[in-house]
Amino acid sequence: MGLNSALQMSQRSLEIFTTGIQVAGQNVANANTPGYVREEVLLNPSNPYRQGSLILGTGVKIGGVRQSIDLFLEKRLYTANSDYAAADAMRLIYEQLQSEINELGTNDLSTQLNEFVAALDEVTNQADLASLRSLVTTRGEALAKDIVSLRDRVNSLRSAQSVKVESLAEEANQLINEIARLNPQITKLEASGLLQSDAGALRTHRYNALNRLSEIIPITFQEREDGAVDVYTGTNYLVLTGHTQQLELQAYGDRQTVIHNISLSQTGASLNGTGGELLGVVHARDEVIGDFVDKLDQLTSNLIFEFNKLHSSGEGTVGFKNIESLNGVKDASAALNSDAAGLFFDVEHGSFQLKVKNELTGITETTDISIDLDGIGTDTSLTSLAAALDAVGNLSASVSSDGRLQINAADGYEIRFGDDTSGLLASLGINTFFTGTDSSNIGINSIVKNDQRFLATGRGGGPSDNTNILSLSGILDKGFKGLNGSSINQFYDTTITTIAQEAAAMKTLASGTEAYRGGLQNQREQFSGV
Repeated sequence: MGLNSALQMSQRSLEIFTTGIQVAGQNVANANTPGYVREEVLLNPSNPYRQGSLILGTGVKIGGVRQSIDLFLEKRLYTANSDYAAADAMRLIYEQLQSEINELGTNDLSTQLNEFVAALDEVTNQADLASLRSLVTTRGEALAKDIVSLRDRVNSLRSAQSVKVESLAEEANQLINEIARLNPQITKLEASGLLQSDAGALRTHRYNALNRLSEIIPITFQEREDGAVDVYTGTNYLVLTGHTQQLELQAYGDRQTVIHNISLSQTGASLNGTGGELLGVVHARDEVIGDFVDKLDQLTSNLIFEFNKLHSSGEGTVGFKNIESLNGVKDASAALNSDAAGLFFDVEHGSFQLKVKNELTGITETTDISIDLDGIGTDTSLTSLAAALDAVGNLSASVSSDGRLQINAADGYEIRFGDDTSGLLASLGINTFFTGTDSSNIGINSIVKNDQRFLATGRGGGPSDNTNILSLSGILDKGFKGLNGSSINQFYDTTITTIAQEAAAMKTLASGTEAYRGGLQNQREQFSGV
């Protein structure tokens, strides 16, 4: 080797040494930078030359400055991110739901139910005592308010998830745009892959964006030869050769709450999968909180209807001078069990007793009112029912302009009801205790609330008659068809127990996925960290 060759080899060695110091300095400077990927100088031996019978080396040359990263490990980490983020989002929402239910507190729903029944039990011993009868209406109103309050709190929790969905979708779109913006910069700086060096800082920014995006939605990516990456969620692209798709939200009302469907802007495909914080929030919003709302509505609707069916077949200590149904029909000429009538609670083929009492003589005339809904011939409509009632002596009946049944007793007479096998009185809201249809609007009939004498404790045996209140006091323990044969207590206990079990399982899943992700993060730090 000549002197010039030796000097050139020494010069290259100094340049390589200087480059190594620069790369090391870059790594040290970014030791605490989140997501930073360590850079390395790739060294290759220079081409040898022949000198006589010897082949001698010419030193070393730089092959490039590359990032130390395992793309397979990176993809596994992104999948783990999605799994953990979804599980943790659902874990948190389960905890928030349990907090709103507050079943271990002193004002939980089960306590209110039991206190209401306890008040009913008190009346069974002294059915004519006004203070105890008033306590029933007070406890009933407290129960109704507690149910509505619980529903409102759960609705607010569900609405909060919709706000979270909006925020996560916006962040995901920003990350998609960031990746699409970085792709051409990396391609340009790396000369479309012709250079053997990585655009380190730009690639780190892109990996950070991919990492965060994988926490929000499940993604996969594929790096092209020119250094750009294509990003997919499921089979749909998010970033593809310069084209992007955004997440779009379509708002609609569901169970009195505004929520959003998520789709992709170009293909219109729904965002599918089970991973990622966004889908975790959506699943918890609709399947966890939404399912509880459905269960609460189911329980409340059955409480209202079944209690009212018993109550409407009983009598208070006084009768009605006149009464108007709380609920109207859409079409007074339609069969009462038809969709056209529009009654929320089902009416069946049966009958009820209409009792007209002479206040002076105490004599009661009882008339059986048939509710013909067997589908044979002409079924009973509200109009035909009003006509049948109007034909009863010392009574008049009509249908109001808004589809409500109005019944009026003649002077000196009062009205009572009994033995309704059709459920019509409860469906119309005549001689009932509860108002409303579900957990959003349950309340107490103002007639009973304002005058405890209308609390239907008996069935015609006088002020001390407790036969009806005995049936009412067993409301929580009787199985109902609308609750799949379960009682109200059983149905509520099962609902709460299921939520507790699912919450515990989700906590375990979140802990497991977090540990798995932590292991992959440690591997990444060992491979790519400073």
